[in-house]
Amino acid sequence: MKVQTHDRLEAVGAAAWDALVEASRLRTPFLGFTWQREWVRAFVPQARLEIRTVEDEAGRLVAILPLWEAGPGVLRAIGGADISDYLDLIARAGFEEEAWTALLEARAGERAAWELHAVPAASPTVTALPRLAGASGLAATAEVEERCPVLALPASWDAYLAGLGGKHRHELGRKQRRLARERPEARATCLHAAAEIEARLGDFLDLHRRSRAGKARFMDARMEAFFRRAVVALAARGGARLWFLDAAAGPLAAFVVLEWDDTVGLYNSGFHPDHAALSPGVVLLAHLVRDAIARGRRRFDFLRGEERYKYEFEPVAEDVCRVRIAPPESP
Repeated sequence: MKVQTHDRLEAVGAAAWDALVEASRLRTPFLGFTWQREWVRAFVPQARLEIRTVEDEAGRLVAILPLWEAGPGVLRAIGGADISDYLDLIARAGFEEEAWTALLEARAGERAAWELHAVPAASPTVTALPRLAGASGLAATAEVEERCPVLALPASWDAYLAGLGGKHRHELGRKQRRLARERPEARATCLHAAAEIEARLGDFLDLHRRSRAGKARFMDARMEAFFRRAVVALAARGGARLWFLDAAAGPLAAFVVLEWDDTVGLYNSGFHPDHAALSPGVVLLAHLVRDAIARGRRRFDFLRGEERYKYEFEPVAEDVCRVRIAPPESP
């Protein structure tokens, strides 16, 4: 295996990068070239990058480990722990351990720690890396960082409702009826064309900032620029949707959804606090789940965070981990 280090994502190229993501086990948009490029552009435009690639004897790209210098002696995975819900080594499925072994051997003598966030607990980066690192004289630790509630979708909405616990089924129906009674004109709207999403992202951002103070701080100028570029770019490739619950007085709730394989991922949300008593977010979320089932999707991933409203739909939580690789004596 041949390991190289590049200082630009473009040295690998969008086509080769995305082809490798498609050949990996974890085919999420957070690992795609567009997302990674826009994240660097928005948040660390001046940072030193180390894009480590692994090729086999035939010159075929086997793995990419995209890192950036986060501080003295620390290289972190590109993507950001608070923005990207799933990150990992990008590796051809079945070659993860070989790729990690090559990367670990190639970093012999380096003192910098490598940090990865939001790595799925089932990934070889979590299950095998500690052993592989030990064999290379390094120490690798993996600890649960957060959890992603995930809903396995049945074949029909009726089947989903039938499997939902009585309490949650009753509450969902009650909230739907109340909103229909008090806002009979309210309609769920789904936008998936890039131009449509670009035109209404301002409405989403306004709702997002209104939701609560923490979200207003989160959605600063850099974050807004990132959203406007990354979400629209993904939509142009069929990978993003924007949902609204629209009423006569304006939008009551909104969701940004990212999609990959047979998965619908609930990426971000906003709602109008003046209408919180009507539970517009939960009502709109029911539309999203129902639509995902109707389109034959197999998973609805609420992504990182265990907010109470997510568990009203009875998903099962899956762990994501923080992984750190360093010389044993490194603090």
